[in-house]
Amino acid sequence: MDLVLIRHPAVAVEAGVCYGSTDVPLAASIEAGAASIAARLAALGVREPQRIETSPLSRCAGVADALAQRHEAMTPQHDARLAEMDFGAWEMQRWDAIERAQIDAWAADFEHARTHGGESVAQFDARVTAWFEALGALSLTPRACVWTVAHAGVIRAITARALGLPLARCSKWPLEMAAIVWLRRDLHSGEWQLARWNA
Repeated sequence: MDLVLIRHPAVAVEAGVCYGSTDVPLAASIEAGAASIAARLAALGVREPQRIETSPLSRCAGVADALAQRHEAMTPQHDARLAEMDFGAWEMQRWDAIERAQIDAWAADFEHARTHGGESVAQFDARVTAWFEALGALSLTPRACVWTVAHAGVIRAITARALGLPLARCSKWPLEMAAIVWLRRDLHSGEWQLARWNA
């Protein structure tokens, strides 16, 4: 199976603002973003999707819908488990305006701190992992290609789980807006391999 993870394009939010699970719009048109992504997927040689999954937040769902229109009888599956992490009281606040002590407390207990009142990293990781594990139970062919439009945090969590790496490690890898991450599961061993990162 090929799992192609697609980060949404740039959003209409000022740089340095925490927007996590807030439903913010894209900076440019959905159609333009989807067209650019489709062209890059084709250039990379990514196969046609057997299934398209997406976060329900509009910055992802709109792109998924536009990509699906290019494939006959394809309807994206919206799944709340693919939404970005909920940062609670920090949502739509500038990172540099959040009290330093709160940031430090979060960093000191990366997995379990909920200083902001939203999700802990562990809670977020658990729900994304539930989606990833459910993917394996779907009736898909061994050579299926699944496209998933999601967020940076979600993509890192899925990649960490697939490769058996700590999420804290994958969180440090650069991931641009509209980036493509390509994971491939070996037909014989069942192990996942990273074919492309930040393509």
